[in-house]
Amino acid sequence: MGLIITWFVTTISFLIISRLPIGVEIDSFGKAALSAAIFGILNAFVRPIIAFFAFPITLLTLGLFSIVINAIIFGLAALLVHGFRLRWGIWSALIGTIALSIVNSILFSILGTLRL
Repeated sequence: MGLIITWFVTTISFLIISRLPIGVEIDSFGKAALSAAIFGILNAFVRPIIAFFAFPITLLTLGLFSIVINAIIFGLAALLVHGFRLRWGIWSALIGTIALSIVNSILFSILGTLRL
């Protein structure tokens, strides 16, 4: 059940950030849902591989390179889903990942207070 809630919250987050003027464009709710699923799959299977090879850089930058790794995963999801576009390339991916994490945090904190 937690996986479905996370997927739904990420879908809503994708829809919210697509309405912000940050260069992330998603055509519809269905595309946002597919993007959230692809993003989750890439985070589960591709991110550990990239993080393993980028560990020295991440260590040198005191963890800040993990934002770039998130942007790479975000960009890969945009490449794989037709209807999910990054208007300014890597810059949209960087800003989009930061916005996605902020919106996800807000939505999960709202859900956490609703459960009480």
